[in-house]
Amino acid sequence: MELDFKQLALAIRTIAEEKNLSEETVQEVVEQALAAAYRRDYGDRDQEVRVTMNLNTAEIDAFVTKVVVEQVENAAYEIDEADAKVLKKDAKVGDEIEVHDKVKNFGRVAAQTAKQVILQRLREAEREIVMAEYEDKIGTVINGLVSRVEGNIVRIDLGRAQGILPKSEQIQGERYYPGQRLKVFLKDVERGFRGPQLVVSRGNTDFIEWLFRAEVPEMEGGAVEIKDIAREAGVRTKLAVFSTVQGVDPVGTFVGGHGTRVNAVMSEIGDQEKIDVVVWNNDPVTYITNALSPTKVTKVTIDEKNKKAKVVVPEDQLSIAIGKGGQNVRLASKLTGYELDMESENAPQPPSEKTVPTEVPKAAPKLKKKEQLESSLLEAIEEHGQ
Repeated sequence: MELDFKQLALAIRTIAEEKNLSEETVQEVVEQALAAAYRRDYGDRDQEVRVTMNLNTAEIDAFVTKVVVEQVENAAYEIDEADAKVLKKDAKVGDEIEVHDKVKNFGRVAAQTAKQVILQRLREAEREIVMAEYEDKIGTVINGLVSRVEGNIVRIDLGRAQGILPKSEQIQGERYYPGQRLKVFLKDVERGFRGPQLVVSRGNTDFIEWLFRAEVPEMEGGAVEIKDIAREAGVRTKLAVFSTVQGVDPVGTFVGGHGTRVNAVMSEIGDQEKIDVVVWNNDPVTYITNALSPTKVTKVTIDEKNKKAKVVVPEDQLSIAIGKGGQNVRLASKLTGYELDMESENAPQPPSEKTVPTEVPKAAPKLKKKEQLESSLLEAIEEHGQ
């Protein structure tokens, strides 16, 4: 088996087009493989060899680096001074020069080796380009297509690479099936055995922020911004927003007219996940009050040192403040950064705070016997008759 240089030159252009690689990249890979083949057939495995290929004429030229010496002991690595001066007039002992050799063909083993190296290097080059392409997209939302569902892992086709959606990054209760189109947040790009592995998410807070960014153009201008997000994917999200422009309602801006903007986000993550949009405030008392929305808060006592807060609410609001399974207070705590202790207005005080009665109550009178009761009754009747 011999290498057909003309077919190889044509293949370089075809491969470059099919794999979306530059001709220069593919040509460089091929030339490196041909250099390895040259060392096998015509030289020594440790030689420094550079090979060039003319894609128009399909001619192969090899350039072997040799050291100029007075007396040659190893022709594979050395050239005497006289021969060196023919190639380079000012050559002197100790210099390194390239000796040109026109390559006609390679033997069967060298040709096979070259083809294997070319395929391997092309795969590596393609992976590097894909890595570079997607590394620039880390932290953005991209469109994908579910290719396979393997237990708790969902594999997503993202075009030139595959995305992995692990269980921890999925939306609770969301169902996935092959062929399903999804938006995903690209968290990271990892080198895998089969090529670049892209770790994607639908359950993180960054995904929510990007979805709102697409729906709220005012964010680009800086009129409104998202300060904090607390999320339990598939259950509930609390969004703290702020306006930098006087007169602009941040909550209304994010919710949109008739709820169009928040509904657009919910349609992507699923209607089962509720979204609370609250106003961020620099004052922790006000911020905690807002974060517990829709609960009516009576009083908030801050323990700044321990990052704790005691929140008092009307008795009929306590269950709303805590939420199903503690969900509301848990998310409000994540959002504000304070550990929240909820109490109702009528909650019993601790024993240390109870007032001690000043008078000891009189003992209740003992019940009288039957004869005493009858006698008392007769006396009362007689007095009344008089």
